[in-house]
Amino acid sequence: MLDKICTFLTNRIRKEMPEVDDEKAEVINYGLQNIIGEIPKVFLVFIIAYLLGIFKWTLFTFVAMFLYKGASGGVHLKTHLGCILLTTAFYCLIPLVSQYFELTGIVKYITVILIWIFGMVMIKLYAPADTESVPILEKKVRKKKQIVSFITFSLGMFIALIVDNQMISNILILANFFQTLTITKVAYRLTNSKYGYEVYGDAST
Repeated sequence: MLDKICTFLTNRIRKEMPEVDDEKAEVINYGLQNIIGEIPKVFLVFIIAYLLGIFKWTLFTFVAMFLYKGASGGVHLKTHLGCILLTTAFYCLIPLVSQYFELTGIVKYITVILIWIFGMVMIKLYAPADTESVPILEKKVRKKKQIVSFITFSLGMFIALIVDNQMISNILILANFFQTLTITKVAYRLTNSKYGYEVYGDAST
C-alpha cells in the first residue's frame, strides 16, 4: 500500500515537473516512502508514551535527539515492524527507565566523561553511519555531518552533566549513549546491515 501511494505521488510530481528524470524520480520516491512511513510510526510512539504516562518526556527525547540522530545516522532494521519496535523502544523505554535511577556526584561525572570519550571515538570512526539504501558518499557532506555529530553529542552530554533535573540528565545520558551504539560496526553486524559508503566504494569529492 505504501509503495502504491508513493509511486502515485511520484508520478503526479513527474507530470507537473517534466524535468524530473528517472534518477530524480527514484530519489523522490524513496524520500516519500521515508516521510510517509515515519508518520504512523511517530503517532504510535506518542500514543504509547501517553498511555505510559511519559508523553512529555518522550517528546523531550525526540526533540533533544533530533539533530544528533539526523547527523550521526545509525542502523536501520530491514522490516517496518522491526523499525517500529526499535523506535518505540528508544523513545519510550529510555524515558521510562530514566525515572528509576539517579546519578549524582563523582559517579555522574565519571559516567558522563566515559560516555563522551566513547562517543567521540565512535563518531570519528563511523559517523555519519549511512545505509545501503541511502548512502552518503560526498566527502563534504560526510564531514559536515560528522562535525554536527561532534557538536550535538558534546552539547547533550555537557547539559546532562550540569543540569539539576534528574530526568533530563538521565534521558540525555541514555539517549546519547544508545544513539551512539547504533552507529557502531557491532550494531551493523548484529542487524546484518552494511554501511553505504563501504558498499559503494570510497566517498566521492
